[in-house]
Amino acid sequence: MKFVTYTNIDDEKPRFGIKRDDEIVDVIRSAIWVNENNKDATFLTIPTTIKLALGNWDINFSKLKGLNQAIPDSDLSSLEANGKPIAIKESEASLLPPVPNPDTFRDFYAFEQHVKAARKLRGMEMHPDWYKIPIFYFSNPTTLYGHGENVPYPIGTKELDFELEFAIIIANGGKDIKKENADKMIAGYTILNDWSARDLQREEMQLNLGPAKGKDFANSFGPYMVTPDELTDAWDNNKLHLRMTCHVNGKLISDGNTNDLYHSFPTMIERASMNVDLRPGDYIGSGTVGTGCILELRPESTGGWLKKGDAVRLEIEHIGVLENTIV
Repeated sequence: MKFVTYTNIDDEKPRFGIKRDDEIVDVIRSAIWVNENNKDATFLTIPTTIKLALGNWDINFSKLKGLNQAIPDSDLSSLEANGKPIAIKESEASLLPPVPNPDTFRDFYAFEQHVKAARKLRGMEMHPDWYKIPIFYFSNPTTLYGHGENVPYPIGTKELDFELEFAIIIANGGKDIKKENADKMIAGYTILNDWSARDLQREEMQLNLGPAKGKDFANSFGPYMVTPDELTDAWDNNKLHLRMTCHVNGKLISDGNTNDLYHSFPTMIERASMNVDLRPGDYIGSGTVGTGCILELRPESTGGWLKKGDAVRLEIEHIGVLENTIV
Protein backbone atom coordinates (compact mmCIF):
# COMPACT_ATOMS: atom_id res chain seq x y z
CA MET A 1 0.00 0.00 0.00
CA LYS A 2 0.95 3.63 -0.40
CA PHE A 3 0.16 6.10 2.37
CA VAL A 4 0.25 9.90 2.33
CA THR A 5 -0.09 12.91 4.55
CA TYR A 6 -2.01 15.57 2.64
CA THR A 7 -4.16 18.67 2.65
CA ASN A 8 -6.51 19.90 -0.05
CA ILE A 9 -7.47 23.37 1.16
CA ASP A 10 -5.36 26.18 2.60
CA ASP A 11 -4.72 25.97 6.33
CA GLU A 12 -6.34 22.53 6.60
CA LYS A 13 -4.92 20.28 9.28
CA PRO A 14 -2.82 17.51 7.66
CA ARG A 15 -4.80 14.35 6.97
CA PHE A 16 -3.96 10.64 6.68
CA GLY A 17 -4.64 9.10 3.28
CA ILE A 18 -4.30 5.97 1.18
CA LYS A 19 -3.21 6.39 -2.44
CA ARG A 20 -5.46 4.36 -4.70
CA ASP A 21 -4.88 4.78 -8.43
CA ASP A 22 -5.27 8.53 -9.07
CA GLU A 23 -7.17 9.22 -5.87
CA ILE A 24 -6.35 9.84 -2.22
CA VAL A 25 -8.73 8.02 0.12
CA ASP A 26 -9.10 9.75 3.47
CA VAL A 27 -8.56 7.17 6.22
CA ILE A 28 -10.71 8.75 8.92
CA ARG A 29 -13.61 9.75 6.65
CA SER A 30 -13.68 6.35 4.95
CA ALA A 31 -13.69 4.62 8.35
CA ILE A 32 -16.73 6.71 9.31
CA TRP A 33 -18.41 5.86 6.00
CA VAL A 34 -17.84 2.11 6.50
CA ASN A 35 -19.27 2.35 10.01
CA GLU A 36 -22.36 4.23 8.83
CA ASN A 37 -23.04 2.15 5.73
CA ASN A 38 -21.68 -1.31 6.61
CA LYS A 39 -22.35 -1.13 10.35
CA ASP A 40 -18.69 -2.00 10.97
CA ALA A 41 -16.92 0.08 13.60
CA THR A 42 -13.64 -1.85 13.35
CA PHE A 43 -11.77 0.92 11.56
CA LEU A 44 -12.81 3.84 13.78
CA THR A 45 -9.88 3.06 16.06
CA ILE A 46 -7.26 3.69 13.36
CA PRO A 47 -5.16 6.67 14.50
CA THR A 48 -5.55 10.00 12.76
CA THR A 49 -1.96 10.30 11.46
CA ILE A 50 0.66 8.03 9.92
CA LYS A 51 3.01 8.75 12.81
CA LEU A 52 0.46 7.68 15.41
CA ALA A 53 -0.46 4.59 13.41
CA LEU A 54 3.21 3.57 13.26
CA GLY A 55 3.25 3.26 17.05
CA ASN A 56 1.36 -0.04 16.86
CA TRP A 57 1.98 -0.74 13.22
CA ASP A 58 1.26 -4.48 13.02
CA ILE A 59 -2.30 -4.01 14.24
CA ASN A 60 -2.92 -0.72 12.45
CA PHE A 61 -1.53 -1.90 9.11
CA SER A 62 -3.86 -4.89 9.27
CA LYS A 63 -6.81 -2.57 9.91
CA LEU A 64 -5.74 -0.27 7.07
CA LYS A 65 -5.66 -3.20 4.66
CA GLY A 66 -9.12 -4.20 5.87
CA LEU A 67 -10.41 -0.65 5.41
CA ASN A 68 -9.04 -0.55 1.88
CA GLN A 69 -10.97 -3.72 1.08
CA ALA A 70 -14.15 -2.50 2.76
CA ILE A 71 -14.60 0.62 0.63
CA PRO A 72 -15.90 0.40 -2.95
CA ASP A 73 -13.56 0.16 -5.93
CA SER A 74 -15.08 3.08 -7.85
CA ASP A 75 -17.06 6.33 -7.54
CA LEU A 76 -15.40 7.16 -4.24
CA SER A 77 -15.72 10.91 -4.75
CA SER A 78 -19.51 10.55 -4.57
CA LEU A 79 -19.33 8.98 -1.10
CA GLU A 80 -19.35 11.28 1.92
CA ALA A 81 -18.76 11.22 5.65
CA ASN A 82 -19.75 14.20 7.80
CA GLY A 83 -20.57 16.08 4.60
CA LYS A 84 -17.08 15.63 3.12
CA PRO A 85 -16.02 13.28 0.29
CA ILE A 86 -14.06 10.25 1.45
CA ALA A 87 -11.68 10.61 -1.52
CA ILE A 88 -10.27 13.32 -3.75
CA LYS A 89 -8.17 13.28 -6.90
CA GLU A 90 -4.46 13.21 -6.13
CA SER A 91 -4.07 16.23 -8.41
CA GLU A 92 -6.25 18.20 -5.96
CA ALA A 93 -4.15 17.30 -2.93
CA SER A 94 -1.06 18.96 -1.52
CA LEU A 95 1.31 16.21 -0.40
CA LEU A 96 3.37 16.72 2.73
CA PRO A 97 6.24 14.46 3.78
CA PRO A 98 4.69 11.10 4.76
CA VAL A 99 5.66 11.85 8.38
CA PRO A 100 5.81 15.66 8.61
CA ASN A 101 7.01 15.72 12.23
CA PRO A 102 9.50 12.91 12.93
CA ASP A 103 11.28 12.83 16.26
CA THR A 104 14.61 12.20 14.53
CA PHE A 105 16.13 11.94 11.07
CA ARG A 106 19.40 10.07 10.63
CA ASP A 107 21.11 10.15 7.26
CA PHE A 108 23.63 7.42 6.54
CA TYR A 109 26.55 7.32 4.09
CA ALA A 110 25.99 3.87 2.58
CA PHE A 111 26.58 4.04 -1.20
CA GLU A 112 30.22 3.20 -1.91
CA GLN A 113 30.55 5.01 -5.25
CA HIS A 114 29.42 8.32 -3.78
CA VAL A 115 31.65 7.98 -0.72
CA LYS A 116 34.69 7.25 -2.88
CA ALA A 117 33.98 10.21 -5.13
CA ALA A 118 33.35 12.61 -2.24
CA ARG A 119 36.51 11.58 -0.41
CA LYS A 120 38.58 11.81 -3.59
CA LEU A 121 37.47 15.43 -4.03
CA ARG A 122 38.89 16.12 -0.56
CA GLY A 123 42.16 14.35 -1.46
CA MET A 124 41.38 11.33 0.70
CA GLU A 125 41.42 7.58 0.11
CA MET A 126 38.62 5.30 1.31
CA HIS A 127 38.87 4.65 5.03
CA PRO A 128 38.84 0.88 5.71
CA ASP A 129 36.51 1.35 8.67
CA TRP A 130 33.78 2.63 6.34
CA TYR A 131 33.24 -0.97 5.22
CA LYS A 132 32.88 -2.09 8.85
CA ILE A 133 30.66 0.61 10.34
CA PRO A 134 27.57 2.21 8.78
CA ILE A 135 27.94 5.85 9.76
CA PHE A 136 25.34 8.61 9.93
CA TYR A 137 24.74 12.16 11.05
CA PHE A 138 21.64 13.74 12.53
CA SER A 139 19.87 16.15 10.22
CA ASN A 140 17.13 18.66 10.99
CA PRO A 141 13.67 17.07 11.45
CA THR A 142 11.91 20.46 11.44
CA THR A 143 12.78 21.71 7.94
CA LEU A 144 10.98 19.14 5.81
CA TYR A 145 9.27 19.64 2.44
CA GLY A 146 6.84 17.46 0.50
CA HIS A 147 6.31 16.77 -3.18
CA GLY A 148 5.43 19.91 -5.11
CA GLU A 149 6.47 22.35 -2.38
CA ASN A 150 8.78 25.25 -3.15
CA VAL A 151 12.15 25.12 -1.39
CA PRO A 152 13.66 28.50 -0.46
CA TYR A 153 17.19 29.14 -1.71
CA PRO A 154 19.33 29.28 1.45
CA ILE A 155 21.27 32.41 2.32
CA GLY A 156 25.05 32.28 2.52
CA THR A 157 25.64 29.82 -0.31
CA LYS A 158 26.49 29.94 -4.00
CA GLU A 159 26.78 26.16 -4.40
CA LEU A 160 23.33 24.63 -3.85
CA ASP A 161 23.09 20.92 -4.65
CA PHE A 162 20.55 18.08 -4.55
CA GLU A 163 21.20 14.58 -3.25
CA LEU A 164 19.33 11.61 -4.69
CA GLU A 165 18.53 9.20 -1.85
CA PHE A 166 15.87 6.91 -0.53
CA ALA A 167 14.78 6.41 3.05
CA ILE A 168 12.88 4.11 5.35
CA ILE A 169 10.29 5.06 7.93
CA ILE A 170 10.47 3.27 11.27
CA ALA A 171 7.54 1.20 12.55
CA ASN A 172 6.86 0.39 16.21
CA GLY A 173 10.23 1.61 17.49
CA GLY A 174 12.76 -0.16 19.66
CA LYS A 175 16.21 -0.25 21.17
CA ASP A 176 19.26 -2.46 20.48
CA ILE A 177 17.60 -4.07 17.45
CA LYS A 178 19.62 -6.80 15.78
CA LYS A 179 19.83 -6.68 12.00
CA GLU A 180 18.28 -10.14 11.80
CA ASN A 181 15.11 -8.71 13.37
CA ALA A 182 15.19 -5.28 11.75
CA ASP A 183 13.03 -5.90 8.68
CA LYS A 184 9.90 -5.73 10.82
CA MET A 185 10.92 -2.21 11.84
CA ILE A 186 10.58 -0.96 8.25
CA ALA A 187 7.09 0.44 7.74
CA GLY A 188 7.85 1.72 4.27
CA TYR A 189 10.13 3.44 1.80
CA THR A 190 10.12 6.98 0.46
CA ILE A 191 12.28 9.26 -1.70
CA LEU A 192 14.66 11.71 -0.03
CA ASN A 193 16.34 14.82 -1.38
CA ASP A 194 19.04 15.91 1.06
CA TRP A 195 19.56 19.49 -0.14
CA SER A 196 23.15 20.62 0.42
CA ALA A 197 25.02 23.93 0.44
CA ARG A 198 28.43 22.71 -0.66
CA ASP A 199 30.45 25.82 0.18
CA LEU A 200 29.06 25.90 3.71
CA GLN A 201 29.59 22.16 4.02
CA ARG A 202 33.17 22.43 2.77
CA GLU A 203 34.03 25.02 5.44
CA GLU A 204 32.72 22.96 8.33
CA MET A 205 33.97 19.56 7.15
CA GLN A 206 37.54 20.81 7.57
CA LEU A 207 36.90 20.86 11.31
CA ASN A 208 36.09 17.11 11.37
CA LEU A 209 32.72 17.28 13.12
CA GLY A 210 30.58 16.43 10.10
CA PRO A 211 27.99 18.41 8.12
CA ALA A 212 25.77 20.92 9.92
CA LYS A 213 24.75 24.26 8.38
CA GLY A 214 25.54 22.89 4.97
CA LYS A 215 22.66 20.45 5.37
CA ASP A 216 20.06 21.50 7.90
CA PHE A 217 18.03 24.09 5.94
CA ALA A 218 15.91 21.66 3.89
CA ASN A 219 15.13 18.01 3.24
CA SER A 220 12.38 16.76 0.96
CA PHE A 221 10.54 13.46 1.51
CA GLY A 222 7.78 11.80 -0.47
CA PRO A 223 5.58 11.49 -2.25
CA TYR A 224 4.34 8.39 -0.39
CA MET A 225 5.27 5.84 2.23
CA VAL A 226 5.38 2.63 0.18
CA THR A 227 5.02 -0.54 2.23
CA PRO A 228 7.53 -3.36 1.69
CA ASP A 229 4.92 -5.75 0.25
CA GLU A 230 4.63 -3.42 -2.76
CA LEU A 231 8.29 -4.08 -3.63
CA THR A 232 8.48 -7.87 -3.25
CA ASP A 233 9.22 -8.44 -6.93
CA ALA A 234 12.07 -5.89 -6.90
CA TRP A 235 14.32 -8.03 -4.67
CA ASP A 236 17.06 -10.25 -6.07
CA ASN A 237 19.99 -11.80 -4.16
CA ASN A 238 19.05 -9.84 -1.04
CA LYS A 239 19.27 -6.55 -2.95
CA LEU A 240 16.48 -4.14 -3.79
CA HIS A 241 16.70 -3.25 -7.49
CA LEU A 242 15.04 0.10 -8.22
CA ARG A 243 16.24 2.65 -10.73
CA MET A 244 16.90 6.09 -9.21
CA THR A 245 17.07 9.21 -11.40
CA CYS A 246 17.25 12.97 -11.06
CA HIS A 247 16.20 15.47 -13.71
CA VAL A 248 16.91 19.20 -13.38
CA ASN A 249 14.63 21.31 -15.58
CA GLY A 250 13.78 18.18 -17.56
CA LYS A 251 17.39 17.15 -18.20
CA LEU A 252 18.60 13.79 -16.87
CA ILE A 253 21.48 14.46 -14.47
CA SER A 254 21.73 11.35 -12.28
CA ASP A 255 21.01 7.69 -12.95
CA GLY A 256 21.66 5.09 -10.23
CA ASN A 257 20.14 2.04 -8.59
CA THR A 258 19.25 1.03 -5.06
CA ASN A 259 21.16 -2.24 -5.57
CA ASP A 260 24.44 -0.34 -5.15
CA LEU A 261 23.73 0.15 -1.45
CA TYR A 262 26.69 -1.32 0.48
CA HIS A 263 25.23 -1.23 4.00
CA SER A 264 21.68 -2.61 4.18
CA PHE A 265 18.89 -0.85 6.02
CA PRO A 266 18.73 -3.63 8.67
CA THR A 267 22.44 -3.00 9.31
CA MET A 268 21.74 0.72 9.60
CA ILE A 269 18.86 0.05 12.02
CA GLU A 270 21.10 -2.09 14.19
CA ARG A 271 23.68 0.70 14.35
CA ALA A 272 21.15 3.50 14.87
CA SER A 273 19.28 1.69 17.66
CA MET A 274 22.36 0.75 19.67
CA ASN A 275 21.82 2.10 23.21
CA VAL A 276 18.91 4.33 22.13
CA ASP A 277 15.26 4.05 21.19
CA LEU A 278 14.24 4.51 17.59
CA ARG A 279 10.82 6.13 17.54
CA PRO A 280 7.84 5.37 15.31
CA GLY A 281 8.01 7.68 12.30
CA ASP A 282 11.76 8.27 12.45
CA TYR A 283 13.48 8.56 9.08
CA ILE A 284 16.66 6.72 8.17
CA GLY A 285 18.25 7.91 4.91
CA SER A 286 20.48 5.84 2.64
CA GLY A 287 22.96 8.52 1.72
CA THR A 288 23.51 9.61 -1.86
CA VAL A 289 23.46 7.06 -4.67
CA GLY A 290 26.43 7.07 -7.03
CA THR A 291 26.13 9.99 -9.54
CA GLY A 292 23.37 11.37 -7.30
CA CYS A 293 24.57 14.95 -6.87
CA ILE A 294 26.30 17.81 -8.67
CA LEU A 295 29.26 17.58 -6.27
CA GLU A 296 30.12 14.15 -7.60
CA LEU A 297 29.36 14.86 -11.27
CA ARG A 298 30.96 18.35 -11.08
CA PRO A 299 29.12 21.60 -11.89
CA GLU A 300 31.03 22.15 -15.12
CA SER A 301 29.51 18.90 -16.45
CA THR A 302 25.94 19.49 -15.27
CA GLY A 303 25.24 23.12 -16.10
CA GLY A 304 26.33 24.54 -12.78
CA TRP A 305 25.00 24.56 -9.23
CA LEU A 306 21.27 24.87 -8.62
CA LYS A 307 19.71 28.31 -8.85
CA LYS A 308 16.36 29.93 -8.18
CA GLY A 309 13.71 28.69 -10.58
CA ASP A 310 15.25 25.25 -11.07
CA ALA A 311 12.85 22.30 -10.90
CA VAL A 312 14.50 19.21 -9.39
CA ARG A 313 12.70 15.93 -10.02
CA LEU A 314 13.78 12.75 -8.24
CA GLU A 315 12.21 9.46 -9.30
CA ILE A 316 12.56 5.93 -7.96
CA GLU A 317 10.65 3.22 -9.77
CA HIS A 318 7.72 1.77 -7.80
CA ILE A 319 8.10 4.49 -5.17
CA GLY A 320 7.17 7.61 -7.11
CA VAL A 321 8.29 11.11 -8.05
CA LEU A 322 9.48 13.83 -5.69
CA GLU A 323 9.74 17.25 -7.34
CA ASN A 324 10.51 20.66 -5.89
CA THR A 325 11.25 24.08 -7.32
CA ILE A 326 13.90 26.37 -5.85
CA VAL A 327 12.56 29.85 -5.06
